[in-house]
Amino acid sequence: MSVVGIDLGTTNSVIATVRDGQVVVVPAAHGGYLHPSVVSFSADGLKYFSREGVARRIVDPKYTVYSGKRLIGLSFQSKEVQKAVSRLPYELREGNNEQAVFVGPDRTYTIPEVSGLLLGYLRQCCELFLGDTVTGAVITVPANFNDAQRRATIDAGRIAGLDVLRVLNEPTAAALAYGLGQNMSQRIAVFDFGGGTFDITILQVEGDVFEVLATGGDTFLGGDDMDTALLNILAELFRAEHGIDPRTDQAAHARLLIAAEQVKCHLSEFPEARGELKNIAIGDRGEQLALRFHIARNVFETSFRGLVSRTIQTTQEVLTSVGLAASQIDEVIMVGGTTRVPLVRAEVERYFGRPPRTDLNPDEVVAWGAAIQAENLAHAGENLANQAVLLDVTPRALGIAVAGGFSERILDRNVPVPVEQTRIFTTSADNQSTVRIQVCQGESRRFDENVPLGELELSGIPPARRGEISIEVTFRVDTNGILRVRARDAATGAVREAAVNVRGGMSDLEVAEAVERQKSREGPVDDTLLPDIEKLEEEINELGDLGDIEELKD
Repeated sequence: MSVVGIDLGTTNSVIATVRDGQVVVVPAAHGGYLHPSVVSFSADGLKYFSREGVARRIVDPKYTVYSGKRLIGLSFQSKEVQKAVSRLPYELREGNNEQAVFVGPDRTYTIPEVSGLLLGYLRQCCELFLGDTVTGAVITVPANFNDAQRRATIDAGRIAGLDVLRVLNEPTAAALAYGLGQNMSQRIAVFDFGGGTFDITILQVEGDVFEVLATGGDTFLGGDDMDTALLNILAELFRAEHGIDPRTDQAAHARLLIAAEQVKCHLSEFPEARGELKNIAIGDRGEQLALRFHIARNVFETSFRGLVSRTIQTTQEVLTSVGLAASQIDEVIMVGGTTRVPLVRAEVERYFGRPPRTDLNPDEVVAWGAAIQAENLAHAGENLANQAVLLDVTPRALGIAVAGGFSERILDRNVPVPVEQTRIFTTSADNQSTVRIQVCQGESRRFDENVPLGELELSGIPPARRGEISIEVTFRVDTNGILRVRARDAATGAVREAAVNVRGGMSDLEVAEAVERQKSREGPVDDTLLPDIEKLEEEINELGDLGDIEELKD
């Protein structure tokens, strides 16, 4: 039986394992090491993953889920999900417990279930490659993921039939891959800019001890936003030529978005790009309308420069929080595919005053670190050559609601985990028999300006005047960044301890049902998938291909 490390990404996912002391990245069923994080659902009950799913983004955009990582663990009414609803071609609606659920052709699916299906596919790919059963995994998440998002990621792993050994912060995993066994003494910054999220983490590395000093980020900032900016450029060029806005049609929108992703990659290597996008829309006389485009890199950079500025501002805030200057950082590690964009690298170099490390594969380094940690955990207590010690922190402050609409902080941001903290509160009304504890994550004094995580209740409080009953509230955060809250009536000794009833989360019953559905549908990943992708690519060719993108040589 094997254990693996999985970088569950917004755009692509990577899975790795340790074999004979060496990290091995597991290839996809059709070659390559990046597994597109896409799941497509067909009316006949079939599900298509990875490359097959990408092909169906054009054929069937309404039932093809991508960028699910941006939605996992968030309630439907959150501003992030509402923003996504306005952009995505597939339908989201509100489900049980305020969850955002995907409306499939047969039923609704929670986002953790969709991610669980993808993780199940990755597990099967790994089992096919290794010829061995995969039982456990370390799954990475953005350092800035909140409690609900971490729980939802664990639920996705459970649905995939995996024992989630640990939820590991992506920058910490990258630092582990970079520094383990190097016997170094360095203060490093991990600049993690992926498809959907951004993190900046400062670590002190002493031998094989990796201590996180501070972390911060934005879980809704990434390469997807650059793709959208480029899509809008292409759409405006098309509208100027044909008088039609292709963004109003799902298929045309999907076509432009995939083209934008390709053009972005090209412009990361060349100063200009040109090509032809065929069959985007139908004209008044029934003719197929195409777009020939010419986009210079500086035009593209202007469209997203503000996004890059946000990452530098966040970096400054994180350094300031621990009293450090950019000049006090020894190395800058670049992680995530978006760090390949020249403007990103240039701004990072300008800010830190030194070129960032670009020799590590930004797409694979997180999965490398996760695989190393999975191997360490699977063989805990054994005398491994390099046994890492990871000391992580809370990414945001944690608190509870108090009278007047305010929040009272229990745990500060950037506190080493695991950690436990207790505060004493009193009842706010005469003869109060129940205390409802509302938990939030964030730094604001106003409760409604923070991220609400959920609540629990302590009942059976004896009658007394306001303020006479003391309630001890204890927060405990484990190494996964998962919060548990304990409320204790100091007078009676009554205790209520539970994981917070997370808003937007799946219930244990829903997870169990999803696990059973996954077991019933699992089958081997093998070459019988090849005819599916060939057929899909034929359908796409009929829609018209993006012409060869070339550097303009005027």
